[in-house]
Amino acid sequence: MFPVIKGASYVLVHTPHLLAMNGTTQTMERMRNPDSEYLTNLSTHLREYRDVLSYPPNQVFIGAYEPGILDTIQRPWYLHGIEGSRRYAPYGEIMPEDEFFGVMKMVDSFDLVLLETEFARQVSHKLKGHPSVSEKMLEKISNGSDMGIIDKAVNDDGAEPLMVKQKTVGCVRRAHAVDENLSSGIMTENIASKASAHIAVCHLLKNLDLNPDGIDYIIEASEEACGDMNQRGGGNFAKAIAETAGCSNATGADTRAFCAGPVHALVQAAALVQSGIFENVIVTGGGALAKLGMNGKEHAAKGLPVLEDVIGAFAVLVSKNDSIHPVIRTDMIGRHRIRSGSSPQMVIQSMVTDPLDSVGLQIKDIDKFSVEMQNPEITEPAGAGDVPKANYKMIGALAVKRGEIGRDELNDFVTKHGMPGFAPTQGHIPSGVPFIGPAVDMIMSGQINRAMIIGKGSLFLARMTNQFDGMSFVMDRNEQVQPDLPVPSDDTMTRKILAQVLRDAASKLLLDE
Repeated sequence: MFPVIKGASYVLVHTPHLLAMNGTTQTMERMRNPDSEYLTNLSTHLREYRDVLSYPPNQVFIGAYEPGILDTIQRPWYLHGIEGSRRYAPYGEIMPEDEFFGVMKMVDSFDLVLLETEFARQVSHKLKGHPSVSEKMLEKISNGSDMGIIDKAVNDDGAEPLMVKQKTVGCVRRAHAVDENLSSGIMTENIASKASAHIAVCHLLKNLDLNPDGIDYIIEASEEACGDMNQRGGGNFAKAIAETAGCSNATGADTRAFCAGPVHALVQAAALVQSGIFENVIVTGGGALAKLGMNGKEHAAKGLPVLEDVIGAFAVLVSKNDSIHPVIRTDMIGRHRIRSGSSPQMVIQSMVTDPLDSVGLQIKDIDKFSVEMQNPEITEPAGAGDVPKANYKMIGALAVKRGEIGRDELNDFVTKHGMPGFAPTQGHIPSGVPFIGPAVDMIMSGQINRAMIIGKGSLFLARMTNQFDGMSFVMDRNEQVQPDLPVPSDDTMTRKILAQVLRDAASKLLLDE
């Protein structure tokens, strides 16, 4: 039987300081032109946490609303925040930076993160009771460090400062005297990636009421690399995250394929479950500090806030078929073959039409496609256009060429089978996976039957090959779930209630049998 996806979690962390200090656009500018107008005025273009919280795409990302709501909100979205927006939503949360520094300290295994004593006390109090924090973890920050020790580490030993409102509250120390792979900058990136994925995994466990000991395997699929000079990128983020999240029965490993990594990892997870090797596999990915403010210079030049001010993280649970949740159709996995080439038509054909043709389905049989779900408000000012819409137009154009829809139906196809982009430009984060959570709910509640998740990647960035990459899979309604339910409104609570009713009804049917 096909494996199922039981749910997903999504987390954003507002990181204005890490943007300024660790985003590559800013670090490169600081090296080339430290007195540039951009760096001088950067602080005036950074948003406050309340603005990040009310930003409509961010609320969609964490599951407060379905993606379609963005079509009803006037753009620019950053000027039309959603009143009453909350930190927590059905899939996860938007965490402020000061608390994130606390989580970084908690998941740090080698005492590299130092937090000032009073700041540590305040953050410890804020994090008490948080889903990602245990009492044992709180003990790690209950006793902070003297400010003199932190200042010496920053000024004399090259530690990365951690700041809130221009005030140093801690630092990340280097892990080796000469190894660049263990430098303070790299360790900051890796600990932040681990910490954000840890938060996402903990939300997933809480949302699905899972016993952490029931998780057999974790696959981590971010774009970071941890290792030392003898094995750069050797890993293992996955097992490190399993440890801090309390999944003591699990093991795991990392999968890397640039932006396409998460979809590769989900296909691997599906294979592990369907083969019977493991019953419960989590795929997760933490955020990428390097991509914070990636298009910041273009945003600032146009008088916009620097919108790439959050790191993203996700976690997805793939499990043995329970006759209830949506399945991953392992009989129709799309893949960009080496022979496929890099033309847009061949890319779409290899990942969309080839797997559909193998089981006799048409493009229009997929209710929703999720591919490169970057927020257009971030990419358009940088000249990259509306990336999701461009992909939907290519898929629709191929449907026209194949005679599956008429040319006059193309615009309707984009509207019906697509959705507005709502994910931060974190590479692997927007590449297909942001819609998995909504797709589970929409399939369970009868709004849609099928969704295709498409991950695309640029392997040529590593200078090892000129090739493009991509992989896709279809989420389908579980054949054992047949009760007819009315299509719910866009109201999230209604959608959640109906989904639960469906689960309860299906479980009762199975018990009666």
